[in-house]
Formats: sequence, structure tokens, C-alpha cells
Amino acid sequence: MSTIQDKETDLTLNETEKKELERQLSVIQRGAAEIVPEEDLRKKIIKSVKTGKPLKIKLGLDPSAPDIHVGHTVVLHKMRQFQELGHRIQLVIGDFTGRIGDPTGKSETRKQLTEEEVKRNAETYVEQFSKILDMDNIDIFYNSKWLASMNFSDVIQLASKTTVARMLERDDFEKRFKSNQAISLHEFFYPLMQGYDSVAMETDIELGGTDQKFNLLMGRQLQREFGQEQQVAIMMPLLEGLDGTQKMSKSLGNYIGIDESPNDIFGKTMSIPDELMIKYFELATDISGDELDRLKKDLDEGSVHPRDMKMKLAQKFVTMFHGENAAEEAEKHFKTVFQKRALPEDIQAVEIKADQLEEGRMWIVSLIVELGLCSSNSEARRMVQQGAVKIDEQKVQDVQAQVDVEPDMVVQVGKRKFARVRLV
Repeated sequence: MSTIQDKETDLTLNETEKKELERQLSVIQRGAAEIVPEEDLRKKIIKSVKTGKPLKIKLGLDPSAPDIHVGHTVVLHKMRQFQELGHRIQLVIGDFTGRIGDPTGKSETRKQLTEEEVKRNAETYVEQFSKILDMDNIDIFYNSKWLASMNFSDVIQLASKTTVARMLERDDFEKRFKSNQAISLHEFFYPLMQGYDSVAMETDIELGGTDQKFNLLMGRQLQREFGQEQQVAIMMPLLEGLDGTQKMSKSLGNYIGIDESPNDIFGKTMSIPDELMIKYFELATDISGDELDRLKKDLDEGSVHPRDMKMKLAQKFVTMFHGENAAEEAEKHFKTVFQKRALPEDIQAVEIKADQLEEGRMWIVSLIVELGLCSSNSEARRMVQQGAVKIDEQKVQDVQAQVDVEPDMVVQVGKRKFARVRLV
């Protein structure tokens, strides 16, 4: 068999190994925003292919919030691809760094989490990650294992590995410094600690969003300072939310939560702007590269309607997070409610006690909240004012309306929330 000499290493590749190298590079590079440096990635894969030793792929997580959405899954799908290529995942739960909180993108010092909050959120994350990652093929670490045992001398030594000028290259620190906003000294230790995680685990490749570039490169810097081979940093794009413009975020309300109901996931997915469909398929699903190319071709040629492709995306999301049966039911629900403009068959009945009514009536805002269709009076008011509330398919827009509450009347809020009144 003929052999190929790779230009950048002294490792000789035969034809089979060369094909494996190119296959892995193709999968890893797909969808990535930036790889630093790409040539080191190539070298690491060559060594892995030649020796049969899997690479150690790191994802660091500070459990500052208990729920994840589709935007968070972009890096998880890339991790899953590494798993399928035979590499080993290092999932680092920042139970120590999480007590500080990542200052990335923050205009002020973040509130520190308690140890109990961090542990509770970490358990929830691991639970949700199992919907995408093979949790039997993961090494889970808690960085308190090496960070909590450091003494002050160790901390001084770690701090000596970088400079204040280097820290101020970070956008958020630089902006706060120039605008005379406070930067607490302990915040400088966050990227140092995250970078030291890579030293402690001798990581080969670290993944994160484009907003994590500074932290990932700090890992490279510290590995060099500690005499280790430097990791490769792979930055994945940030996924736009349902509004099509801003990053997917719970605080902006433009998100699809992976633990939401199948009907909500399906309905929200159908509201994604057409121009983002391919990006969602590429970054947030497990479809193959060949299938993605076919979807792009079909869309470009107009052989498939964007609505049908979006339906396929909605089915994919619900299947990934709730299973095939749930996806079938969610599609049926969507077609019944939104395409045929009919009420769904399985509307939940909610009890309203007769003694809550005044002469058989209830304020529309109170009724909506009592039925569990909104979580607060202010949200219910807003939905009424926006024309998003219907009673027996008749729109209600008067926020002061007193409603005659009848048995079996159907109250609808938005496109996806229904409740049937049961008077008791």
C-alpha cells in the first residue's frame, strides 16, 4: 500500500489513515466559527489515528442556570460528533468557578452562587445533556477537585502566568474599565481557573461559543506555561433565537427549551425565520453532512416548500428531546390547531370554583392566571392587550372585561395554550 508523508509531522500515513484523517477533519470543521490553530488540530488527529489513542475533548460548564435551550446544544452536538469519532469527552462541571460566575458579556460583577445552588444546577445539566450526549462515554469532572485544594502560594503562582494588560484585552473587562465600572479582582481569576482546568486534565481540544474565545485561549496559554502540549480551541457560532436577530436567550423570550412540552417545541420551531432553518439543522441537530447538503439543495432548487422543511426540523427537535411518538403527536396537534384552525382534542380541563365568581363572572386577567395560562397578572394583561386571548374562539381585548364563566368554555392564550373550564 502506498503511503503519504504529512507535511507538518514526521508521521507517515497510509491511504486508509489519510482517508480517516480527512473524514474526521470534515466532521469537526463543519459548522465551526473558528479553530485556533487549525494546523494543530490536524496534527492531533494524525497522532490519534496513528496511535489509536482517543483525544480528550473538553467542555467546561458553570451551572449558573438550571435549564438549557436549543442554543446551548450547539456545542453539545459538536461534542457528540467527537464521541462518534471515537474520542473521549471531558465534561467539567465548574462547581468551584461557578461560585464566581463567568463575567463574559456582563457589565457588572455577577452575584456569587452558593455551593448548594451550584450542585443543584449541575445535577440538572447532566440530566438534560443525556438527551444529546452518550453519558456512558463521558468523563465528568468537578473542578473543585483541584481548585479547592490550592493554597495561597499556588494561587500566586497561577496569577503570575498572565498580566493585567492581557486580562484587559477581554472585551467586557475593557469596556467596564474604560467606563469606570467596577471590576472585582476575583473576576480576573475566572479565566485563569477555567484555563487551569485544561492543565489539570491535559486537554487536547476545548469547545465553546464564540463568546468564550478569551477563556479557551487562556487554556492554551497556561498549558504552555506549565510545559504541556497546547490544546486546540474550537469556537462554535451563537445561535439566533426565534426573532431571527438576537442570540437565543431565556431573558429575551426567543428560545426553545429542550425540556418544554412537545407541542411548545414544535410550535416554536415553526415560527423560526425561513432563512435560519439550515443553520438550525446544521448546528442544533444530529443530521449527517450528506443529509444537510440535500436539504440545502432542495431548498435552493425550490423542490421543497420552506414550511415542509420547517416541519421536518420541528419533528427532529421533538424526537431528539421527547421521542418519536411525541413528535408524531405534536405534529398532529400543530396541524389540527394551526393549519385546520380547529381546537385540539386534548385540551386540559381546569377547575374553577363557583364561589370564586361574582354573579357568575370573573375578571379576564384573573381567569387567565387561575387557569394557569399565564404566570402573573402583568403577563395576562399584556397578552390581552396584544390580542392574544380568545374565549370560545372569540378574541378578548378589553383588559377590564368581566367574563361570564360557563362550563366547558375554552380559553386560549397565544397560539399554543388552551384550557377548558370545569365549574365546581
